[in-house]
Amino acid sequence: MFQIALFQPVMAANTGNIIRLCANNGCTLHLIKPLGFDLEEKKLRRAGLDYHDLSRVELHEDFAAFKQAMGDRAIYAITTKGTHNYTEVAYQAGDVLLFGSETSGLSPEVMAQLAPEMRLRIPMMPNNRSLNLSNAVALVSYEAWRQCDFSHGS
Repeated sequence: MFQIALFQPVMAANTGNIIRLCANNGCTLHLIKPLGFDLEEKKLRRAGLDYHDLSRVELHEDFAAFKQAMGDRAIYAITTKGTHNYTEVAYQAGDVLLFGSETSGLSPEVMAQLAPEMRLRIPMMPNNRSLNLSNAVALVSYEAWRQCDFSHGS
């Protein structure tokens, strides 16, 4: 299935919602440190309800460790600075969907490591800043899964 990565997330409730999402769509969730919360935080557990045991969550010390763990998988950065809409990509099982921090997005150092064609955006009304992180993850991950006919393959 797909890999979802959160770069330095800061809001426990969003990450809890995404854990629940990943349990339901079969994606593995990768959390890239530093995190803005403790993994045992009550808001995280509440938002994820009882889905923590049904999801796969991996923790990475930094972006370099994460990137090494992903090997040769395609990494798509979902960013307001994207060059293509997220629906214009032909996703493949195993692709990585990378999302930035709720407060600061993806760092310039991370963005510099990703080719412009690997930077995707979600269309929004002019002058709006961004969507809620868990909503953005849901939109893009379900589009990728839809393109793969909702297959449960790896």
